[in-house]
Amino acid sequence: MGTDGIEQNIIKSFGCPYFCVNCPKLSRSLTPKNLSIPFRLAASQRKALEIFRHEQFDLVFSKGGYASYPAVWAAHRLKIPIISHESDLSPGLCTRMIAGKCRYILTSFPETAEKFRNGKWVGSPIRREIFSGDASSARRKYGFSGTKPVLLVLGGGSGSRILNEAIRKQLAKLLPDFDILHLCGKGNIVKSTHRGYIQLEYEADMGDAYACCDLALSRAGSNAVFELIALKKPALLVPLAHATRGDQAKNAAYFAKKDLCAVLDEQQLDQLPSALLCLYGNARIRNALQSDITVSATQAISEIIRSVIA
Repeated sequence: MGTDGIEQNIIKSFGCPYFCVNCPKLSRSLTPKNLSIPFRLAASQRKALEIFRHEQFDLVFSKGGYASYPAVWAAHRLKIPIISHESDLSPGLCTRMIAGKCRYILTSFPETAEKFRNGKWVGSPIRREIFSGDASSARRKYGFSGTKPVLLVLGGGSGSRILNEAIRKQLAKLLPDFDILHLCGKGNIVKSTHRGYIQLEYEADMGDAYACCDLALSRAGSNAVFELIALKKPALLVPLAHATRGDQAKNAAYFAKKDLCAVLDEQQLDQLPSALLCLYGNARIRNALQSDITVSATQAISEIIRSVIA
Protein backbone atom coordinates (compact mmCIF):
# COMPACT_ATOMS: atom_id res chain seq x y z
CA MET A 1 0.00 0.00 0.00
CA GLY A 2 1.32 3.43 -0.91
CA THR A 3 0.82 6.54 -3.01
CA ASP A 4 0.44 6.87 -6.78
CA GLY A 5 4.17 7.69 -7.09
CA ILE A 6 7.00 5.69 -8.66
CA GLU A 7 6.65 2.85 -6.12
CA GLN A 8 3.34 1.81 -7.67
CA ASN A 9 4.93 0.57 -10.92
CA ILE A 10 7.97 -0.90 -9.13
CA ILE A 11 5.76 -3.06 -6.88
CA LYS A 12 3.48 -4.12 -9.73
CA SER A 13 6.53 -5.32 -11.70
CA PHE A 14 7.01 -7.99 -9.00
CA GLY A 15 3.47 -9.28 -9.54
CA CYS A 16 2.24 -8.03 -6.14
CA PRO A 17 -1.22 -6.51 -5.72
CA TYR A 18 -0.92 -2.80 -4.98
CA PHE A 19 -3.37 -0.67 -3.01
CA CYS A 20 -3.14 3.05 -3.73
CA VAL A 21 -3.95 5.29 -0.76
CA ASN A 22 -2.69 8.84 -1.13
CA CYS A 23 -1.75 10.16 2.28
CA PRO A 24 -1.18 13.94 2.62
CA LYS A 25 2.33 15.02 3.51
CA LEU A 26 3.00 17.74 6.08
CA SER A 27 4.94 20.65 4.61
CA ARG A 28 7.56 22.00 7.01
CA SER A 29 7.06 25.52 5.69
CA LEU A 30 4.10 27.81 6.35
CA THR A 31 1.61 27.03 3.61
CA PRO A 32 -2.21 27.01 3.36
CA LYS A 33 -2.01 23.43 2.04
CA ASN A 34 -1.36 22.19 5.58
CA LEU A 35 -4.84 23.36 6.61
CA SER A 36 -6.45 20.66 4.45
CA ILE A 37 -4.36 17.82 5.92
CA PRO A 38 -6.89 16.69 8.59
CA PHE A 39 -9.63 16.30 5.96
CA ARG A 40 -7.43 14.50 3.42
CA LEU A 41 -5.94 12.29 6.14
CA ALA A 42 -9.41 11.26 7.32
CA ALA A 43 -10.30 10.25 3.75
CA SER A 44 -7.08 8.19 3.50
CA GLN A 45 -7.84 6.46 6.81
CA ARG A 46 -11.36 5.55 5.68
CA LYS A 47 -10.04 4.10 2.42
CA ALA A 48 -7.32 2.10 4.20
CA LEU A 49 -9.83 0.73 6.71
CA GLU A 50 -12.11 -0.37 3.90
CA ILE A 51 -9.24 -2.20 2.18
CA PHE A 52 -8.14 -3.86 5.41
CA ARG A 53 -11.62 -5.12 6.23
CA HIS A 54 -11.91 -6.63 2.77
CA GLU A 55 -8.43 -8.15 2.48
CA GLN A 56 -8.01 -9.40 6.09
CA PHE A 57 -4.24 -9.01 6.33
CA ASP A 58 -2.25 -10.89 8.99
CA LEU A 59 0.44 -8.29 9.62
CA VAL A 60 1.53 -4.81 8.53
CA PHE A 61 5.19 -3.99 7.87
CA SER A 62 5.75 -0.24 7.64
CA LYS A 63 8.83 1.60 6.43
CA GLY A 64 7.91 4.53 8.61
CA GLY A 65 7.27 7.20 5.97
CA TYR A 66 4.21 9.44 5.91
CA ALA A 67 2.57 7.28 3.22
CA SER A 68 2.38 4.34 5.64
CA TYR A 69 0.30 6.13 8.26
CA PRO A 70 -3.20 5.18 6.96
CA ALA A 71 -2.21 1.49 6.83
CA VAL A 72 -0.80 1.54 10.37
CA TRP A 73 -3.85 3.40 11.66
CA ALA A 74 -6.23 0.87 10.05
CA ALA A 75 -4.22 -2.11 11.31
CA HIS A 76 -4.22 -0.76 14.86
CA ARG A 77 -7.97 -0.16 14.67
CA LEU A 78 -8.50 -3.80 13.63
CA LYS A 79 -5.92 -5.18 16.12
CA ILE A 80 -3.60 -6.43 13.36
CA PRO A 81 0.07 -6.63 14.50
CA ILE A 82 2.38 -3.93 13.15
CA ILE A 83 6.15 -3.87 12.67
CA SER A 84 7.89 -0.71 11.48
CA HIS A 85 11.43 -0.09 10.25
CA GLU A 86 13.06 3.33 10.65
CA SER A 87 15.90 3.89 8.18
CA ASP A 88 17.33 7.16 9.44
CA LEU A 89 19.46 7.95 12.46
CA SER A 90 16.89 10.55 13.54
CA PRO A 91 13.39 8.98 13.68
CA GLY A 92 10.81 10.72 11.53
CA LEU A 93 7.52 12.25 12.61
CA CYS A 94 5.46 9.28 11.38
CA THR A 95 7.66 6.78 13.23
CA ARG A 96 7.29 8.77 16.44
CA MET A 97 3.51 8.94 15.95
CA ILE A 98 3.05 5.21 15.32
CA ALA A 99 5.63 3.82 17.76
CA GLY A 100 3.06 3.05 20.44
CA LYS A 101 0.95 1.11 17.95
CA CYS A 102 3.79 -1.19 16.85
CA ARG A 103 5.03 -4.51 18.21
CA TYR A 104 8.57 -3.47 17.27
CA ILE A 105 10.32 -0.40 15.89
CA LEU A 106 13.22 -1.93 13.94
CA THR A 107 16.12 0.40 13.15
CA SER A 108 19.08 0.75 10.80
CA PHE A 109 21.19 2.43 13.49
CA PRO A 110 21.75 1.03 17.01
CA GLU A 111 21.47 4.53 18.51
CA THR A 112 17.96 4.94 17.07
CA ALA A 113 16.64 1.76 18.72
CA GLU A 114 17.53 3.17 22.13
CA LYS A 115 14.96 5.94 21.66
CA PHE A 116 11.99 3.53 21.75
CA ARG A 117 10.86 1.13 24.49
CA ASN A 118 10.04 -1.38 21.70
CA GLY A 119 13.10 -0.49 19.60
CA LYS A 120 15.22 -3.27 18.11
CA TRP A 121 18.35 -2.71 16.04
CA VAL A 122 18.56 -4.97 12.97
CA GLY A 123 20.48 -2.86 10.45
CA SER A 124 19.44 -1.80 6.96
CA PRO A 125 17.80 -4.21 4.47
CA ILE A 126 19.98 -4.43 1.36
CA ARG A 127 18.77 -5.75 -2.00
CA ARG A 128 20.58 -8.91 -3.09
CA GLU A 129 20.51 -7.87 -6.74
CA ILE A 130 22.88 -4.93 -6.17
CA PHE A 131 25.72 -7.44 -5.75
CA SER A 132 24.96 -9.17 -9.07
CA GLY A 133 26.56 -6.74 -11.53
CA ASP A 134 29.79 -7.27 -13.46
CA ALA A 135 31.93 -4.15 -13.91
CA SER A 136 33.22 -4.80 -17.44
CA SER A 137 29.87 -5.87 -18.91
CA ALA A 138 28.08 -3.02 -17.13
CA ARG A 139 30.46 -0.46 -18.63
CA ARG A 140 29.85 -1.91 -22.10
CA LYS A 141 26.09 -1.71 -21.45
CA TYR A 142 26.30 2.03 -20.80
CA GLY A 143 28.88 2.66 -23.54
CA PHE A 144 31.81 3.58 -21.28
CA SER A 145 35.31 2.83 -22.57
CA GLY A 146 36.83 1.91 -19.20
CA THR A 147 39.68 4.42 -19.62
CA LYS A 148 38.25 6.80 -17.01
CA PRO A 149 36.68 6.18 -13.59
CA VAL A 150 32.88 6.22 -13.63
CA LEU A 151 30.87 8.58 -11.42
CA LEU A 152 27.36 7.42 -10.51
CA VAL A 153 24.93 10.24 -9.66
CA LEU A 154 21.96 9.27 -7.48
CA GLY A 155 19.17 11.71 -6.74
CA GLY A 156 16.49 9.36 -5.43
CA GLY A 157 13.49 7.93 -7.25
CA SER A 158 12.12 11.30 -8.33
CA GLY A 159 15.53 12.84 -8.94
CA SER A 160 17.15 15.78 -7.18
CA ARG A 161 16.81 19.11 -8.98
CA ILE A 162 19.79 20.61 -7.16
CA LEU A 163 22.11 17.67 -7.88
CA ASN A 164 20.91 17.46 -11.49
CA GLU A 165 21.64 21.14 -12.06
CA ALA A 166 25.00 21.00 -10.29
CA ILE A 167 26.26 18.06 -12.35
CA ARG A 168 25.15 19.59 -15.65
CA LYS A 169 26.66 22.95 -14.76
CA GLN A 170 30.04 21.30 -14.09
CA LEU A 171 30.12 18.78 -16.98
CA ALA A 172 32.94 20.58 -18.80
CA LYS A 173 35.16 20.30 -15.70
CA LEU A 174 34.10 16.77 -14.74
CA LEU A 175 34.19 14.88 -18.03
CA PRO A 176 37.98 15.13 -18.61
CA ASP A 177 38.39 13.07 -15.40
CA PHE A 178 35.20 10.95 -15.19
CA ASP A 179 32.60 9.17 -17.24
CA ILE A 180 29.20 9.90 -15.69
CA LEU A 181 26.10 7.73 -15.27
CA HIS A 182 23.37 10.12 -14.14
CA LEU A 183 20.13 8.68 -12.71
CA CYS A 184 18.20 11.94 -12.88
CA GLY A 185 14.59 10.94 -12.12
CA LYS A 186 11.42 10.78 -14.18
CA GLY A 187 10.99 13.63 -16.65
CA ASN A 188 14.40 15.13 -15.89
CA ILE A 189 16.46 14.09 -18.93
CA VAL A 190 17.80 17.06 -20.92
CA LYS A 191 19.33 17.22 -24.38
CA SER A 192 23.08 16.62 -24.26
CA THR A 193 25.84 15.88 -26.77
CA HIS A 194 28.61 15.34 -24.20
CA ARG A 195 30.55 12.10 -24.71
CA GLY A 196 30.85 10.02 -21.58
CA TYR A 197 27.68 11.48 -20.04
CA ILE A 198 24.76 9.03 -19.86
CA GLN A 199 21.36 10.03 -18.45
CA LEU A 200 18.65 7.62 -17.31
CA GLU A 201 15.36 8.47 -15.61
CA TYR A 202 15.48 5.25 -13.63
CA GLU A 203 17.57 2.07 -13.62
CA ALA A 204 15.71 -1.13 -12.81
CA ASP A 205 18.98 -3.09 -12.62
CA MET A 206 20.92 -1.24 -9.95
CA GLY A 207 23.41 -4.13 -9.86
CA ASP A 208 24.80 -2.88 -13.19
CA ALA A 209 24.71 0.78 -12.17
CA TYR A 210 26.67 0.09 -9.00
CA ALA A 211 29.06 -2.37 -10.70
CA CYS A 212 30.13 0.11 -13.36
CA CYS A 213 30.92 2.96 -10.96
CA ASP A 214 34.09 3.81 -9.08
CA LEU A 215 32.53 6.51 -6.90
CA ALA A 216 29.11 8.05 -6.34
CA LEU A 217 27.44 11.40 -5.77
CA SER A 218 24.29 10.94 -3.71
CA ARG A 219 21.79 12.43 -1.33
CA ALA A 220 22.15 11.07 2.21
CA GLY A 221 19.07 8.89 2.59
CA SER A 222 20.34 5.97 4.63
CA ASN A 223 19.13 3.19 2.31
CA ALA A 224 21.30 4.37 -0.58
CA VAL A 225 24.26 5.07 1.71
CA PHE A 226 24.14 1.62 3.32
CA GLU A 227 24.12 0.08 -0.16
CA LEU A 228 27.13 2.12 -1.25
CA ILE A 229 29.02 1.17 1.92
CA ALA A 230 28.17 -2.52 1.49
CA LEU A 231 29.55 -2.33 -2.06
CA LYS A 232 32.70 -0.47 -0.87
CA LYS A 233 31.95 2.49 -3.16
CA PRO A 234 33.36 5.89 -2.06
CA ALA A 235 30.51 8.41 -1.95
CA LEU A 236 30.22 12.18 -1.79
CA LEU A 237 27.00 12.88 0.11
CA VAL A 238 25.02 16.10 -0.36
CA PRO A 239 22.36 16.14 2.37
CA LEU A 240 18.97 17.62 1.59
CA ALA A 241 19.03 21.03 3.26
CA HIS A 242 15.63 22.67 2.94
CA ALA A 243 12.10 21.63 3.94
CA THR A 244 13.49 18.71 5.94
CA ARG A 245 13.85 17.72 9.58
CA GLY A 246 17.61 17.38 9.16
CA ASP A 247 17.64 13.58 8.93
CA GLN A 248 19.96 13.47 5.92
CA ALA A 249 22.47 15.83 7.51
CA LYS A 250 22.56 13.63 10.63
CA ASN A 251 22.97 10.48 8.51
CA ALA A 252 25.84 12.04 6.56
CA ALA A 253 27.62 13.28 9.69
CA TYR A 254 27.33 9.81 11.27
CA PHE A 255 28.98 8.08 8.31
CA ALA A 256 31.58 10.82 7.79
CA LYS A 257 32.69 10.49 11.42
CA LYS A 258 33.51 6.85 10.65
CA ASP A 259 35.44 7.88 7.48
CA LEU A 260 32.93 5.98 5.33
CA CYS A 261 32.06 8.92 3.06
CA ALA A 262 32.75 12.57 2.28
CA VAL A 263 30.16 15.32 2.72
CA LEU A 264 29.48 18.48 0.72
CA ASP A 265 26.83 21.05 1.66
CA GLU A 266 24.39 22.24 -1.00
CA GLN A 267 25.86 25.75 -0.66
CA GLN A 268 29.28 24.36 -1.68
CA LEU A 269 28.25 22.65 -4.92
CA ASP A 270 30.42 25.03 -6.93
CA GLN A 271 33.31 23.00 -5.44
CA LEU A 272 31.93 19.74 -6.82
CA PRO A 273 34.76 18.88 -9.28
CA SER A 274 37.53 19.31 -6.70
CA ALA A 275 35.50 17.51 -4.01
CA LEU A 276 35.00 14.50 -6.29
CA LEU A 277 38.70 14.37 -7.22
CA CYS A 278 39.63 14.52 -3.53
CA LEU A 279 37.18 11.71 -2.77
CA TYR A 280 38.55 9.51 -5.56
CA GLY A 281 42.06 9.85 -4.18
CA ASN A 282 41.11 9.54 -0.50
CA ALA A 283 42.94 6.48 0.84
CA ARG A 284 41.49 6.89 4.34
CA ILE A 285 37.92 6.49 3.10
CA ARG A 286 38.85 3.55 0.86
CA ASN A 287 40.57 1.79 3.77
CA ALA A 288 37.60 2.40 6.08
CA LEU A 289 35.21 1.00 3.47
CA GLN A 290 37.32 -2.13 3.05
CA SER A 291 37.34 -2.79 6.80
CA ASP A 292 33.61 -2.08 7.33
CA ILE A 293 31.34 -5.12 7.57
CA THR A 294 27.80 -4.12 6.61
CA VAL A 295 25.34 -6.96 7.13
CA SER A 296 21.92 -6.84 5.48
CA ALA A 297 18.97 -6.83 7.87
CA THR A 298 16.70 -8.66 5.42
CA GLN A 299 17.02 -12.07 7.09
CA ALA A 300 16.58 -10.65 10.58
CA ILE A 301 13.45 -8.75 9.52
CA SER A 302 12.02 -11.87 7.88
CA GLU A 303 12.54 -13.91 11.04
CA ILE A 304 10.87 -11.25 13.20
CA ILE A 305 7.87 -11.14 10.84
CA ARG A 306 7.54 -14.94 11.01
CA SER A 307 7.74 -14.94 14.81
CA VAL A 308 5.06 -12.26 15.17
CA ILE A 309 2.69 -14.01 12.75
CA ALA A 310 3.29 -17.33 14.53
